[in-house]
Amino acid sequence: MKPPAATLRVATYNIHKGVRGIGPRKRLEIHNLELGVASLKADLVMLQEVRLFHHREARRFAHGPQPWPLQGQAEFLAPEGYHSVYRTNAVTRHGEHGNALLCRWPLGAVGHHDVSDHRFEQRGLLHVTIDWLGSTLHAVVAHFGLMHTSRVRQAERLIQLIESEVPPDERLIVGGDFNDWGEKLDPVFERQGLSRASMPVLDSLGMASGPARPKPLSTFPSRIPVFALDRFYTRGLRCTAAQVPRGLNWARLSDHLPLVAEFESH
Repeated sequence: MKPPAATLRVATYNIHKGVRGIGPRKRLEIHNLELGVASLKADLVMLQEVRLFHHREARRFAHGPQPWPLQGQAEFLAPEGYHSVYRTNAVTRHGEHGNALLCRWPLGAVGHHDVSDHRFEQRGLLHVTIDWLGSTLHAVVAHFGLMHTSRVRQAERLIQLIESEVPPDERLIVGGDFNDWGEKLDPVFERQGLSRASMPVLDSLGMASGPARPKPLSTFPSRIPVFALDRFYTRGLRCTAAQVPRGLNWARLSDHLPLVAEFESH
C-alpha cells in the first residue's frame, strides 16, 4: 500500500455545547465557534459536547441577531464543502449531546459505540472511515469519563473496538477529550501500538533527538491551560507539528482550547 504524500491536519475540540457562563450571564458562543473552527483550517475536526438539539437553550436564545441555529451544531459548524457526522452520547431532560466529526474528505462507514461506565456519565466513541487520497483512514472521536477507573475501562473498550474493526495495516487516529488529569493513559495505548501525538524533541541542529518524551500541550482550562486533557493517539501516522491556539478570543469560546496537529504517513 503506497502511503499518501500529503499532510493531514487534524483538530480536536470540546466545544462545551456552544454556550458559556451560568444564570443570566449565560451567552451563546456557537456563532463564534463557527468562525473559530473554520480558522483552524483542519482536514478533520473532532468535536465533543456537541448538541443536536436542546429545547430549553433554543427557547432562551431564540431571538437576537445571532439566535440558536435551526440545524444541529455539527452541521452548523461544518465549513463549506465539509461532511459532518454526529452521534448522541448523552440524553438529558431538555436535549442531548455527543461527538461529531467534520471532514473535507469522503466518508465511509459510521459507527457509534456506547462506553458508558456507570449511569451518572453517558460516554461514547464515534468511529468513521475516511477515504484519504485513495487510502482508508480510521478516525475515532472519544470523550472519556471523570473517574480514573472509568477511563481505564473505556480505554480498554476502545482497544477492543480497534482490534475488531480496524485492520492492522490501515491508518488510525483517535482524538478527543480523555479527561486524563494524571497523565496515566499513555501506557495503556502504547501497549497496543498507538503513539500519542506531540512535537518531537529537537537537538541544537533542529533534528529529532533521543527517546525523551515531549511535554504535552495543555488545553484546559482555556483561560490558564494547565492540563493536557485533549490529545491524539495514532497508528501509521507521524506527527510533524502540533499547537494549541491561545488568547482571549479562544478562552471565551469554551472551557477547553482546541488542539491542532499535522501528520504524515510512515
